[in-house]
Amino acid sequence: MRISVALTLAAAVAAASCSGVFRQYEYEEDLYLSLDGTATLYVNSSIAALDALRGATLDPSPAAAIDRAAVREYFSAPFAHVTGRVATSRRSGRRFVHVRIDVDDVRSLGQMAPFTWSTYEFTRQGDQYKYQQTIGASAAGPMPAARWTGREIVAFRLHLPSKITFHNAGTGNMRRGNILVWEQNLAERLRGAPLCLEARMETESILYRTVLLFGATFLAVAITFVVIIWRILRRGASEEKRAA
Repeated sequence: MRISVALTLAAAVAAASCSGVFRQYEYEEDLYLSLDGTATLYVNSSIAALDALRGATLDPSPAAAIDRAAVREYFSAPFAHVTGRVATSRRSGRRFVHVRIDVDDVRSLGQMAPFTWSTYEFTRQGDQYKYQQTIGASAAGPMPAARWTGREIVAFRLHLPSKITFHNAGTGNMRRGNILVWEQNLAERLRGAPLCLEARMETESILYRTVLLFGATFLAVAITFVVIIWRILRRGASEEKRAA
């Protein structure tokens, strides 16, 4: 029985790996954009990828302790603030850092060393907002002895606050309605293969629309309840009048 269960689990893991459930993300940016231009950016990256892609000077050695203060300083600017604790993890013998950055204006991100490979545009065009991020060459930092296999992926995800009217992420790269995903092989990103992220969205936020819908539903229920009570009272008054 135990052997059968173990073989079944092993087969499930193998199938999941082949289907892409377990992706080897080496560098990830998750940008949560607000309609006022503020944003929250989550960066998850191996130390080796930060050094090679962005020219950071952190120690990629698996045995080295991660200097969280240095990581915090690297991702900080007068308009960008690392919030919370700099988290760390380990995978495939490599050390990873996980950082949350609150940004006053998404268009200023390109002024920071970690994001100078990108230019950011966020503008209103009539009844839509347009977001565009053009990602150019990597920093071409020294290649660490990271034992990369060639299957590592770099991902850029865009979490938008309103209904998306256009995007160039490609078919199948929209998740849960308002999340767009662009991916590159790490080797392509190291070579600086250009990548352009473009999306347009409505000017009314999904949250505002949800609150408005909830409010309208609550009002309709309240009106229905009042009408029912009024009819009951009116019927009772009529019956009392007839009885008299």
